[in-house]
Amino acid sequence: MSCSAKEDAVVSEMKNLVQFMAEALVDHPEQVSVNLVEGENSLILELKVAPDDIGKVIGKGGQTAKAMRKILSAAATKLKKKSLLQIVE
Repeated sequence: MSCSAKEDAVVSEMKNLVQFMAEALVDHPEQVSVNLVEGENSLILELKVAPDDIGKVIGKGGQTAKAMRKILSAAATKLKKKSLLQIVE
């Protein structure tokens, strides 16, 4: 497996991880979608959930979103990239 193929696999797993975490938190898992925008030195994951589930994904005081971002950051470090999780309406 080449370096690029390994990176693609890790990026795909990161996207799947965000999808899995979000689906576990919300009442409407079928409306969860994750869009990946990959830059040269960064990964932006856009998480979209049902309007009434946004609070569940963000959590009290933003703690749930902060935890999800921390996990992504740790995974992105493996690729020597920065990660950003955006929760969009």
